[in-house]
Order: sequence, then structure tokens, then C-alpha cells
Amino acid sequence: MRVRTAYPVAAMTSLALLSGCGAADMTKQASPFANAQGSKTVTLSVQSWVGAQANVAVAQYLLEHKLGYRVDTVQVDEVPAWDALSQGRVDAILEDWGHPDQEKRYVDDKKTITRAGGLGVTGHIGWYVPTYLVKQHPDITNWKNLNKYSSLFRTAESGSKGQLMDGSPSYVTNDKALVTNLKLNYQVVFAGSEAAQITQMKQFAKEKKPFLTYWYAPQWLFKKVPMTEVELPAYKEGCDADAAKVACAYPHTPLEKYLNTDFTKKGGKAAAFLKKFKWTTEDQNEVSLMIADQKMSPADAAKKWVDSHPSTWKAWLS
Repeated sequence: MRVRTAYPVAAMTSLALLSGCGAADMTKQASPFANAQGSKTVTLSVQSWVGAQANVAVAQYLLEHKLGYRVDTVQVDEVPAWDALSQGRVDAILEDWGHPDQEKRYVDDKKTITRAGGLGVTGHIGWYVPTYLVKQHPDITNWKNLNKYSSLFRTAESGSKGQLMDGSPSYVTNDKALVTNLKLNYQVVFAGSEAAQITQMKQFAKEKKPFLTYWYAPQWLFKKVPMTEVELPAYKEGCDADAAKVACAYPHTPLEKYLNTDFTKKGGKAAAFLKKFKWTTEDQNEVSLMIADQKMSPADAAKKWVDSHPSTWKAWLS
């Protein structure tokens, strides 16, 4: 997941929360409903983090229960999802964190993918420490002081260096380059998935242990484990253009939606609905919390949100 250079789940016909090691690449398996012209079917790409699951759960619920569509969901990694969308194997991506290369190729040049507007949520990746640690060491929130505290973050996996915890190896990050270019005495260690990373952070927090982690907003976990962002060198446009030379913070990225171009033209009410689908960070976190923390099924979480927010979603159907 999800960086500017390649920014930061699901059984067929149902959406389930992943707990494994990142999203599998299912782009070779076309949905039987994708690009099904003339039939009331929609196929949505779903990524492996819970915020993306929340988007799809609510969209799926409304498409099925208010517009009478049959909805299929397909789990695809971020970059392959663009290929699948271009080829009509999926109809929509509801949360993209910025893939400029794919956008140029498929939207601007080939025109096989069409922009569908903003999701209404701004994403941001950063390095975070638990707020209880900041109270003990207030200057730890400046990257220049991280080496002074590296011994606090040592783990069996990081050896003599401090551990910088990342999530799934499928998420493309700048962290290894940042550690090298900022000359930090840290080792990037992958938890394996968002779910595994959350489990580790909750365990550290329960024991009030120090941890330094790659993390992102919006994310429901901030409500359970208060964290404070570490200030990295300020982001400036183009500072992350060369992945090997990155030495700056991650940008704030308005999250975008994309549709297959043929689906945009022939998808009828479903395509119009997905273009209008737009909610807030608070909305997304509300559904994410129900799915990931309260262990509700995505469908049940979506129904609960839909039942309590009619003024929001009715505008998407008009």
C-alpha cells in the first residue's frame, strides 16, 4: 500500500476480512459478471486493507438492496488491479492512493479507464509511535532523534538495530530508502499483512512497549491505540520521484475512484451510483471499526451504517 510511486478483501460474490499475508493476485481469474453488458451485474475490485473493504461493503449493499444489481468482488493487488480494470475483468476501483504511471497509461493514453471522482477521503502514510511513548520522550517525534532511541525498538527480527514495522510486503513503501538515506539505525520488518500488523501493535500497546511503525490514515486503530506521527523531512512535489533517493515524508493524497471505460458508458445506474459514491473519513472509519474490531461481517456493518445514514447515501442514488 500506498505510496505516490505505486500506492499503500474477498471470496467471489462475498466480501471477507483478510488476515493472511497480503492480497493475492487474482487478475488471471476473470469474474463471470465483469463487463457483462446488458445485465444488472457489477464487479468491484477490493484491496487488502479494511478501509477499502468498508467502501466496497457499503457500495455492494446499496447496489444489491437499493438498485437490484448482483455484485461480485474480486481481490486484486494494487497495480494488477489497474490491468484488470483496463481489460474489463473488474468494473471499478473505489480507493486508489495514486498510481501516476498506470493513470497515464490507461486513463490518458489508452483511455480504457475513466476517472470517477474523489472518494471524499484523504489518505496519508507516515511513521508513528504510540502516544504513551511520546509522553515519556517528547523529542522522539522528530526523525533526527530516532537514532538516539533505536535501542528502545530492538526486536529479535531487527537484531542490533531498531525495528521499523511495516505491513504486507505487497504494499510498496519508501521505508527502506528512507532508512538508508536518512542514515537511521533501523531495520524494516514486515508483519505480513494489515491484520498481523494490527495484532502486533495492539499487543505492544497492551504491554505499554515502544514501537515505531509505518501506518496510515484513515484507519480505525487510532481510536483504540492513540499514536503520534514522527516528523520526517517535509514532503515537496517530486521529492519521491526517484524511489532509491527518497528522503522526505509521504504526501497527503486525496483518494480517487476509477471505472472501466466501457462500464462507464454502459453500466447504467450502477456506474452513475459509483461516480456519486463519496463519504467522509469518519464514515469509513465507522464501518472499518465494525468490521475489524467488532468482528461484524462486512454486509452487516454496511447495513448498520446504511440504516443510520440515509441522508448521505440517498444522494448517491438520485
